[in-house]
Amino acid sequence: MDALETLLTRHSTPSRQLGEPGPDDAQLLRMLEVAVHVPDHGRLTPWRFVRIQGAARRALGDALADRLSQRDHAISQDKLAKERSRFDHAPCIVAVLARLMPGHKVPESEQLQSGSCACFSLLLAAHALGFGAQWLTGAAAYDAHVLHLLGVGEHERVLGFIHIGTIHGAQADRPRPDPRTLLTDWHAP
Repeated sequence: MDALETLLTRHSTPSRQLGEPGPDDAQLLRMLEVAVHVPDHGRLTPWRFVRIQGAARRALGDALADRLSQRDHAISQDKLAKERSRFDHAPCIVAVLARLMPGHKVPESEQLQSGSCACFSLLLAAHALGFGAQWLTGAAAYDAHVLHLLGVGEHERVLGFIHIGTIHGAQADRPRPDPRTLLTDWHAP
């Protein structure tokens, strides 16, 4: 797939439509090679990756469901089941973590933007290798207990969970905006 075709045909695949097979180790490392080729002011590498696969996916879903039931004793069993199965579908999930360096001359906002670019590059690489992918956050990205379980440090935050797998089911892209309606020209006063 050529570069422009990859960019123009990429779309998110709902995680529930992602299944086996997932990327093997070599394919995932190739995707991560792409993900680290992002703008990185100051060469800080302000991100890192955590792979979640196999039984770890259900363990993370169980932890998330347990946390929700602790916070809301009246939560329905259906909602708990949905949270418990949140990570069950895609065979490979990569949590992209921002590693922020507070007080650095490169503002934290630029460090976060670099990490967001790593998320998007991972999506593009998955697509280029023939996989479907979806970038999700959700409650797991913000719950202190779940973050502790994932080993998220004090100056880190989850930018996204990138769900990667083989697409199962029909896919339709959403309508995209016309870029001409989004472009304005600035002229010097």
